[in-house]
Amino acid sequence: MEPLTSGASNRIIPILKTLRIALVLIQSVILYLILLVFPRRHQLPTAVVAIDDVAVGPQSPAKTARRKYVWRREEEDTLRRRSLAEGLNMGFETGDGDVRCRWSTSLFSGVRRNALFCRSWFPPTGDLKGILIIIHGLNEHSGRYAQFAKQLTSRNFGVYAMDWIGHGGSDGLHGYVPSLDHVVADTGAFLEKIKSENPGVPCFLFGHSTGGAVVLKAASYPRIEEMLEGIVLTSPALRVKPAHPIAGAIAPIFSLVAPKLQFKGANKKGIPVSRDPAALLAKYSDPLVYTGPIRARTGHEILRITSYLMRNFKSVTVPFFVLHGTADKVTDPLASQDLYNEASSNFKDIKLYEGFLHDLLFEPEREEIGQDIINWMEKRLGTIAEKIGHIW
Repeated sequence: MEPLTSGASNRIIPILKTLRIALVLIQSVILYLILLVFPRRHQLPTAVVAIDDVAVGPQSPAKTARRKYVWRREEEDTLRRRSLAEGLNMGFETGDGDVRCRWSTSLFSGVRRNALFCRSWFPPTGDLKGILIIIHGLNEHSGRYAQFAKQLTSRNFGVYAMDWIGHGGSDGLHGYVPSLDHVVADTGAFLEKIKSENPGVPCFLFGHSTGGAVVLKAASYPRIEEMLEGIVLTSPALRVKPAHPIAGAIAPIFSLVAPKLQFKGANKKGIPVSRDPAALLAKYSDPLVYTGPIRARTGHEILRITSYLMRNFKSVTVPFFVLHGTADKVTDPLASQDLYNEASSNFKDIKLYEGFLHDLLFEPEREEIGQDIINWMEKRLGTIAEKIGHIW
């Protein structure tokens, strides 16, 4: 069986292989701008159309028709993915038909009015110890975490999960992220909504891989941190670098002039992300998992958020638990160790799993890892209860 992968750094490496095409495109863009601007400096634009946050001039009927066609195709794909997401059975039943949890799906309006697909799981009865909000990794979706949700609800934790823009059942071109800052803002708004619907229930944020970077940045804002009891990061994307400095230099240019450009070769072949062949097969046969080439804007956004996080480890004050496999070749376990060493958080823990790969919750030892996360959240809640007891 051919090794399969996903993840941030593994998908950025092939950018360098297309450097020759990149340079040709840059030269073409510069020549186009020269021909466009200089002969027409005396003319005033009659209309402006915004495409991916880039202003361009008046559109010809052919270009307008093509834009409408592309938009319609993207809308059709979104509706197809949403139907698939809604069709997944996320419940857990015993042999006699008893349901072990209550689950539901819904749509949440993001900060840019995008419809974001969400899931929730709750224990059938009993008081909640807390709520864990799952932010998935690049190119996957919330439905992949159903087994983890089952483990959490069995210990009286409620679970919410949200598909990013361009992922799972949410709006947007599949696998395309116009801004990770928008994902950060959507995460904060989603947390605020959950807090308002569950007053008094402690909340934790969970993020995997690039989702871990999103969660860590979200928790850096005081307004969001004060709503949380802590965050959990599995294999966070904290130190992602381009394969060559030139690739890093051209990334902002392509992000601007050709944000949806796909870099061929940045696909699922290469570094394995799990030691469980069945888990790999399930992942890459899932139509809601994006396995195509990474797009220019998405790659640049990953480089941008990880660069920000690396510069700000010392300013991290939120309680956190970071978990990483020592054999992970997609994200850097040493960066997780640096986060733990440098963060100013008073309550922080790290666990490195010897020989484990990137998708920790899909490794053969997934139950053990899930239990480690539950134990940490219960320890954190116990510490909070002790402090309240001392006050009284």
